[in-house]
Amino acid sequence: MDTQHFLKTAVVFLLATVIAVPLTKRFRLGSVLGYLLAGVVIGPQLLGLISDTGGVAAISEFGIVLMLFVIGLELSPQRLWVMRRAVFGSGALQVVATSVAIGVAAHALFGVAGKAAVIVGGSLALSSTAFGLQILAERKEAGSAYGREVFAILLFQDLAAIPLIAAVPLLASSSGTHGFDALAVLRTLGVIVAVVVGGRYLLRPVFRFVARADSVEVSTATALLVVMGVALLMELAGVSATLGAFLAGVLLADSEYRHEMESHIEPFKGLLLGLFFISVGMSMDLSLLLQRPGLVFGLVAALLLLKGALLWPLGRLLGGLNRSDTLRLVVLLACGGEFAFVLLRQAAELRLIAVAQRDALVLAITLTMALTPLLVVLAARLLNVRPKKPTRAFDTIDTAPPRVIIAGFGRMGQIIARVLRAQNIPFVAIEHSVEQVDFSRRFGTVNLFFGDPTRPELLRAAQADKAEVFVLATDDPEANLRTARLVRRQYPQLKIVARARNRQHVFRLMDLGVAEPVRETFHSSLKMTRKTLEALGLTPTLAADRVERFRRHDETLLQQQALVYDDETRLIQSTRDALADLQRLFEADAEPGAERERRRDPALPLPDE
Repeated sequence: MDTQHFLKTAVVFLLATVIAVPLTKRFRLGSVLGYLLAGVVIGPQLLGLISDTGGVAAISEFGIVLMLFVIGLELSPQRLWVMRRAVFGSGALQVVATSVAIGVAAHALFGVAGKAAVIVGGSLALSSTAFGLQILAERKEAGSAYGREVFAILLFQDLAAIPLIAAVPLLASSSGTHGFDALAVLRTLGVIVAVVVGGRYLLRPVFRFVARADSVEVSTATALLVVMGVALLMELAGVSATLGAFLAGVLLADSEYRHEMESHIEPFKGLLLGLFFISVGMSMDLSLLLQRPGLVFGLVAALLLLKGALLWPLGRLLGGLNRSDTLRLVVLLACGGEFAFVLLRQAAELRLIAVAQRDALVLAITLTMALTPLLVVLAARLLNVRPKKPTRAFDTIDTAPPRVIIAGFGRMGQIIARVLRAQNIPFVAIEHSVEQVDFSRRFGTVNLFFGDPTRPELLRAAQADKAEVFVLATDDPEANLRTARLVRRQYPQLKIVARARNRQHVFRLMDLGVAEPVRETFHSSLKMTRKTLEALGLTPTLAADRVERFRRHDETLLQQQALVYDDETRLIQSTRDALADLQRLFEADAEPGAERERRRDPALPLPDE
C-alpha cells in the first residue's frame, strides 16, 4: 500500500467515524451502531470508498485481541470467586441453554451439520459486551440489580467465547478424512500450559524491570509487546491468537501493574474495536436483505424471541429481579454479539459453514445489535424510566494543577477541603449537585466545580494526571464505585481515599483495588460506644481499650469477609464465629492477669473528634 493510498484510507475511516458515531450517540443508539453504519456506507455495498475489506478485517481483528486481554486483566481469581453465583449460575445456564436450543434448531430446521451447529449455537448465544456495558454506563444503571446481573452474564459469555474460539480449528481438523485429530488437541493444551507457566514466572519480572525506567512510553510498548507476543506464539502453534491474549491478561490480573497496563491499552483497544465494527459493516451483504428479506428478518425475530424467552426465567428465578428489571435485562442481552463475527468468520474460512450461511447470520446479528438501542429506549419509555440529565452544563475547570482531587462536596468533602485549605494544599473539588455547589459558593468556597466525577473529560480537565491523591467523598455508593473504577483504569498512580457507606460497599471498593475504604459511620460509632461504656462506669482507659480491641477485631474480620462477601452462607457463618471470638476475648479480660497483659500491649485511647 503506497503512502497516498494509506492516507486516503485513513482519512475515509476517520471522516466516516466522526460523522456516524456522534449522530448515533446523539439519538442514544450507541457508538457501536455508528461504526457499523459507517462501514456500510464506505464499503463496497454503497459508496465503495474502501475496496480492500480483507486487509482492513485482518488489522481490525487485533481490536478483539486487545479486548480479550483487558477482559483477562479484570478476571482475577478472587473476583471470579466473589461473583461465582451470578457468573457460573445465571451466566452458565444462559449460554448452555441458548447454545443447545439454537444448535438444535439450526440442525433440524436448516440442515446445518452437527459440528457446524455447535459453532452456530455457541456464537449466537453470546450477546454484545460492547453494547451492553456501554448502554448501562450511558444510562447510569451499571450498579442496579439488573445491571449487575447483566454484567455477570456478559462476563461468563466472554469466558465462554475463549473455548469456542479455540474449538473451531479443532472441530475443523476433526471433520476431515482422518476424523478426530488428537495431536491438534494435545498441541493446543501444550501451548496453553507453556504460556501459563512461562507467563507466571516471566511476565512479572519483565514488568518489574520496565517499571524502573519510569517511562509511560516504555510501559505502553511493553504491554503491547506482551499482548502481540503471546498472540503470535499462539498463532504459530495453530491456536487462536485471542486465546493467547486472554491468557496473558488472566496471568497479570493479580499483578500490581494491572491498572497501569489497562490504562495504556484502553485507547488502542477502543480505536481498533471501532475499526473492527467498521470492517464488519463493510463486509455485510446488503443484497441478501433485498433478495431474501423473509429469511433475514425471520432470523432476526427468531434470535430475539428465542433468547428473550430463555432469559426471562433466568432473570426472574435465578436473578431474583422484578418484571421491569427482567425486561431491561432481556432487551440488553437478546441481541447477538461481536464474538459471533469472529467465530462465524473463522468457521467459514475453515469450511465448517458455508459462506452464504455466514453472510445471512452476520447480517441478522448486525440487525439485532442495531435494534438493541431502539428496544432499550422503547422499554425505558414503557417503564417510564429516563436517564438522569444534569440541569445545567458542567463547569469549565480552569485552575492550577492540584495535589488533591475531591469527588463530592457534601459533609465529608467539605471537612477535608477546609483542612487542606488551612494547610495551603492545592485541591480541586467536583460536585454533581447543582444545589450543593451554589450553596457552598455562597460561603466563598474556591476551586469547587459543578460536574460529574465519573466523566473522563472532567478528570482530565481537573489535571488528575498531575495530582497525588483522589478523595472519593460522594454519598452515592454506585457513583462512588464508577468513579473508583475510572480512576483506577486511567490514573493508576493516584492514591485513592474512599468513603464507604457499609460493609458491602467496602467489599466492592476493595475488589477494585482500594486498600482501606473509610466507613462513614464506623469511627463515630466507636466514639459513641466509648462514651456509653464510660457512662456505665468503666474507666476511660478501660473503655478505650475495649473499643480499640473491637476495632482491630472488626478490621481483621472485614479483610476475611472480603474474600467471601458474595456467599451469604459463609458471610453469616463468619459473622457468628467472629462474635463468639469477640465474646471470648472480652471474657478473658476479666480473668486474673488480664490487666498485666493489657499493659504489655496498651491500646491508645481514641482521639476526640
